[in-house]
Amino acid sequence: MRGAQAALLADGRRLHLHHGPIDLIVEAFGDSEEVASAYRQAAARFETILEELVAELPLLRRALAADTPEPAGEVARAMLAAGKAHLPCFVTAMAAVAGAVADEILAAMIAGRTLARAYVNNGGDAAFHLTPGARMEAAIAGAAGHISIAFEDQVRGMATSGWRGRSHSLGIADSVTVLARTAAEADVAATLIANAVDLPGHPGIERAPASCLDPDSDLGERLVTTAVGRLATAEAREALASGLAGARAMREQGLIAAAALFLAGEAAMVEPASGRLFAIEGDAARLHA
Repeated sequence: MRGAQAALLADGRRLHLHHGPIDLIVEAFGDSEEVASAYRQAAARFETILEELVAELPLLRRALAADTPEPAGEVARAMLAAGKAHLPCFVTAMAAVAGAVADEILAAMIAGRTLARAYVNNGGDAAFHLTPGARMEAAIAGAAGHISIAFEDQVRGMATSGWRGRSHSLGIADSVTVLARTAAEADVAATLIANAVDLPGHPGIERAPASCLDPDSDLGERLVTTAVGRLATAEAREALASGLAGARAMREQGLIAAAALFLAGEAAMVEPASGRLFAIEGDAARLHA
């Protein structure tokens, strides 16, 4: 496997960081010299992240418990903390890996720099930096719409999970997008909410042991979704209701700011009491609470 690679994209504005399974798009906004320095800092920190994670994989793949020992690496510790916040449910630190990497690279990028805003996008799991008056816009996976995050919203991370995504899911959500204080926190929450969107025993849902699809999966022998057949509207809403209950509980506990859940043309939203962060356009989905 080649070492860590860093290169500007053809537009000259965004930085591409790649190493093994990690693929990041980075963009900063501000004075050109500050941006250039920020990119150098991001690339320098990226050099060793994969090796640090690989060194602690056995621990990071274990089901978390209150007495799970603290990892040595900075990113691994952030993953563990984000996962432990959801105990006693089943979760491993790997549920936060993409978000935690995005958070770490963003922190390295903005350290000592004066930037109006910046983001690190790790395959759809993203960390944001905003200053007063700044705003970040992002597309919503699974629907025609967007997310609008302002400095005062205190949201600095987003993540999306679902059975069609990069990682295996225990549930059947087409997608679940979560906004939280950090990308690591959003990553874990999106995973767990997507797991909860489910119709156990439904004949149209196909599953297989995670270990059969990936021998190194942190999910072990647990059954993950491999196909979802046609669902009636009532069935989709029933499945979404399970995930919605979990998302509301997380919001009440302060673990997330908002969540958008999508399945078979249906959608459910959990928004902060202070206002809306998600904007769904047209007839992309029928919303219900």
